[in-house]
Amino acid sequence: MRKYFPVVVALCIVGIAGAVVVYKKNEQSVKTNGIGTVFKKYRCAKTGKFFAEKGISGPVTIDLSQKKYKGIALYYGANNDKVYHPKSWERFEHMSTYAADKQGNLYLVPMPFISIRPTTFNLLKNLYKIDTNTGKLSIFMHFDDIRPSPNNPYGLNAVVYDCDDDTLWVSAIDESNYETQKGVIYHIDLKNKKILQRFNGWDALSLTLLKTEKKKFLLFGSARDSGLYAIEIEHSKLVGNPKKLFEIANPVEHIRKIKVKGKKHLQVETIPFSYTLITESSKKDRVIYHVTYKNEQWQIKKL
Repeated sequence: MRKYFPVVVALCIVGIAGAVVVYKKNEQSVKTNGIGTVFKKYRCAKTGKFFAEKGISGPVTIDLSQKKYKGIALYYGANNDKVYHPKSWERFEHMSTYAADKQGNLYLVPMPFISIRPTTFNLLKNLYKIDTNTGKLSIFMHFDDIRPSPNNPYGLNAVVYDCDDDTLWVSAIDESNYETQKGVIYHIDLKNKKILQRFNGWDALSLTLLKTEKKKFLLFGSARDSGLYAIEIEHSKLVGNPKKLFEIANPVEHIRKIKVKGKKHLQVETIPFSYTLITESSKKDRVIYHVTYKNEQWQIKKL
């Protein structure tokens, strides 16, 4: 099981010391537990209603890179050369990833970035929301049971919206330690901010939903290893134990983004991850893989 390193003030992603991997091919095949062969795209997200009022039109890119703007910025226009970034959005510091719902509300999870201040740990306990009508960024929910620390600076970590029942799936990895992964996946009812389920014991670095001709699954990339896992969803609850579908050959890489690209196709993006402070925007450290399910195997090709 992967161990934590002490938190350091880092200017780049810190890899795992001593790990040396040599590659001769960009492709691999991995046998897997069957989850179905037809992958259905599962999206219902809308753009915020405040976009029109603020003159945000054309293709819109949500930027969380932290390079020029703290937290979140919206790039728009025919050439993505215009930006919308109210200074008020910066008061909650840095954001990691997001999910949009049917109404155009945007839900965001926080991220420790480069260094931490006394107030940072408290910010990492919040789930944030940009309101579709006003564009205001505010705290949507606060989680008292999330406790990031200097040895593990991560709190809430990933989020995905469920179109079927207007809920969110959110992960946290704050209490994992040297011996045990103690991550939690929360299922949240957006209408009343009620936690419907806590799924304990797994460190999910990324989340997405997948429907096949067989069943519905929550997919997650592990913070502990380079694997992609699937948990069955039945009657809006996670049931059984996660199944490892495949893993990336390089053990240093961990799956940070998962996209369903259509029938039998996924795309995953990896980063080095060791529970230390990271610069997630460092594109040179990100690797993208196209993944195809064929003949009872996952065909994994580096792009």
